[in-house]
Amino acid sequence: MSQKTIAFFPEAAFGPALNSVGIAQACEKLGHRAVFLSDPGFVDVYKGYGFEAHPVALSEPMDPEVMAKFWEDFINGHIPNFRKSPIEQIDNYVKECWEAIVDSAKWAQKDLPGVLAAIKPDMICVDNVIMFPAIKQFGVPWVRIISCSENEIPDPKVPPHLSGVSVNDPEGMAAYDARFKEVIQPIHDDYNAFLAENDEAPYHLGEFFEPSPTMNLLLYPEPVAFERETPLDPGQFQYLEGCVREEEPYEVPTFKANNDKPLLYVSFGSLGSGDTDLLKRIIKTLSGLPYRALVNVGDYIGEYADIPDNVHIASWYPQPSVIPQVDAVIHHGGNNSFTECLYFGKPAIIMPYVWDGHDNAMRVQETGHGFGFHRYDWTDEELAKALETCLTDAAMQAKLAETSAHMQSRHGPTKAAKILDGILSK
Repeated sequence: MSQKTIAFFPEAAFGPALNSVGIAQACEKLGHRAVFLSDPGFVDVYKGYGFEAHPVALSEPMDPEVMAKFWEDFINGHIPNFRKSPIEQIDNYVKECWEAIVDSAKWAQKDLPGVLAAIKPDMICVDNVIMFPAIKQFGVPWVRIISCSENEIPDPKVPPHLSGVSVNDPEGMAAYDARFKEVIQPIHDDYNAFLAENDEAPYHLGEFFEPSPTMNLLLYPEPVAFERETPLDPGQFQYLEGCVREEEPYEVPTFKANNDKPLLYVSFGSLGSGDTDLLKRIIKTLSGLPYRALVNVGDYIGEYADIPDNVHIASWYPQPSVIPQVDAVIHHGGNNSFTECLYFGKPAIIMPYVWDGHDNAMRVQETGHGFGFHRYDWTDEELAKALETCLTDAAMQAKLAETSAHMQSRHGPTKAAKILDGILSK
């Protein structure tokens, strides 16, 4: 078929951005042209992978470095709230996030119509938690990519998004939902007013997006999917089993100690590395255990001294090339880390701080693929015991192997590209 232009518009975060890169890489292999609509601070990310990228202002215009610092400061300013339960975070972190997200939709509406008119895409793939009217109104098929937890699509039997509640706790589910709606009401009213100004119908309280009528691609792996009261129609919803991008190879360094011991990888994502006290505590604990560890410390590498002989730190690792080589992972529960561990069959200990990390920490434990830990309330002994279980428990290893085989047999980016290609060919 003739080449088509597919515009990807991911949220300004590395998880959605890199997932879309994986899909875009696969689309180009099928002969299509992939371009990115991007928060100005992420334009260079996509260009670094060889893609054309067009800036769309999602906030008051500022230098990319200032924008990056804004979100870094936003996260670091909430570190005290990371000790709180998900329902306690509604009044602070969650509320402030939704205020910023609604503002981003308003700003995007100023730029998007003109950018889309210039690119003339044949399809738009949007990975965000909020709907942009210009995308619905452009007149070509739009596809929703859901790179966070599957529970972004609500269902009475599925715990609310961001709640971290077990499927076996209906009272907890109801309590979170009620508090979320109470706190979010003024923000939601403001968003519905914005929709009305742009000739769009209002959303029900608590909802800021809708499923695409064309296709919705869930990065969530089917082996950990939730049981639903209303099953998702495969004609409109498809699981991508993770979307692991192609990344540069990584050679594990030689350590000063424990080179014959199991290898761990520790990362709290691009923004979570600001929690240096926690990372230093984990490093100290690991220094006394029979393992090696690669620890992602982000932009704070200058704050670390006296690194133990069994630990290697760096500001960044090519994660999809690292995880296949390790034996277990400690991470924050971001959906990339969550799905990459499952894709490569690696047990995880998830220490969440915000957003869907809470959901993924609960899910990894209740499906037998690892452990969900409170971010701070654990002892050295508890972490050591969980790591030993991750490395030696036969049932967990078998479950991980089964899930990995399922995911790798489907290869998310290739599956996504074929689905998009099929829609365009109609």
